[in-house]
Amino acid sequence: MKAPSGHWGWASIYPNTAEIIHTSHSSSFRPSASTGRPFQGAAEYWRSPVARDTNVKANIEKFRKDLNSLIDQGQLLLVAMQYDCDPKAVEEAYGEDFKKLKKVLPNFKTEYQGWYSASKALIKQLLPDRLSDFTRHYEKPKPRKDITFENYRIEDYLQGLRVTRGWEKEEVVGPQAAIPQFEQQRAILKAVSTRFESSLYDIRQLVQADLFDSELATAQELLKRGFVRASGAVSGVVLEKHLSQVAENHNITTRKKNPTISDFNDLLKQSDVLDTPEWRQIQRLGDIRNLCDHNKDREPTKDEAQELISGVEKFTKTLF
Repeated sequence: MKAPSGHWGWASIYPNTAEIIHTSHSSSFRPSASTGRPFQGAAEYWRSPVARDTNVKANIEKFRKDLNSLIDQGQLLLVAMQYDCDPKAVEEAYGEDFKKLKKVLPNFKTEYQGWYSASKALIKQLLPDRLSDFTRHYEKPKPRKDITFENYRIEDYLQGLRVTRGWEKEEVVGPQAAIPQFEQQRAILKAVSTRFESSLYDIRQLVQADLFDSELATAQELLKRGFVRASGAVSGVVLEKHLSQVAENHNITTRKKNPTISDFNDLLKQSDVLDTPEWRQIQRLGDIRNLCDHNKDREPTKDEAQELISGVEKFTKTLF
C-alpha cells in the first residue's frame, strides 16, 4: 500500500487543523438551502437589487466554504481508508502526530455516503462533464466477469469484498484497490475549485434557485399564518424573477423598464420557450398575483394563494 505521501507533520498537511476538526464533528456536508431571512419584507428584498446581490454574494461564499469543507473532509476520509487497509503504515508515516489525527478520523464506511452525495450534487452543478467519471469510481461496473485491481470499486470496498485463490487464501485483490478510486474522486472534486471562479454565472443561477426555494417556504409559512395577500405577493415576485432569468437564458430582451409577469410570459411564448398550456397557466398565476398585490373588489382565497405557490414551485423546477 502507498502510505500518505509528503509527510511533514500533521499540522503542515492540514494547515486549517481547527477548522477540519470542527468539520469532522459536523453531520452534514451539504450546502444549506436556508438563508435565515425573516418573513417580513420578502417582496421588498427581491425588488431591491442591492439587497438581492448582497445575499447572492453571501450564498456564493457559502458554496465556496461548503466546497472547501468537502475537500477537507475528503482528505480525512482518505487517511481513514488508508488506515483501515494498513494501520501500521499510516501510524509510521505520521509518527507521534497520529495520536491527534486518530481522534478526528471519521469512519469511512459510515461517513463516505454523505460525502459522496454532497460532492456528487456539487459536481453535477459545477462540473457536469465529470459527473459520470466521479460516479464510475464508486459503482461496480456492469457486466463484470472477473474482479481485478483495475475494476475494483469503492462500492466493493464498502461491502468488504476480497478475492482470494488457493487453499492458502492468497489475496488477489482487496480493499486497498479502492484507494486509487477514491483519490480520483477527490481529484475531480478539487477540480471544481478551479472551475468555481470561472463559473460564477452558473453558480449565481444555482444560488438564486436556492433563494427561490427559501422565499417559497416563506410564502407557505405566511399562508399558514393567515397572511394570504403577503403570501401571494412573495410568490409572485419569485415567479417574476424566475421568468426574467429564463428570458435572459434564452437571450430574450424587452424594451420595457419594468416588465411584468405578463410581459415575460408573452415574450417566452413568442420565442417558443413556452407552449400554449404553460402560457395559460402562467397567465392564471399572474392574475392571482395581481389579486394579492392590489386592492381588488374581493380578497384572494387561501386556495388561490396555495395554487400560486404550487404553480411557481413547479415552474422554478421545470422551466429554464
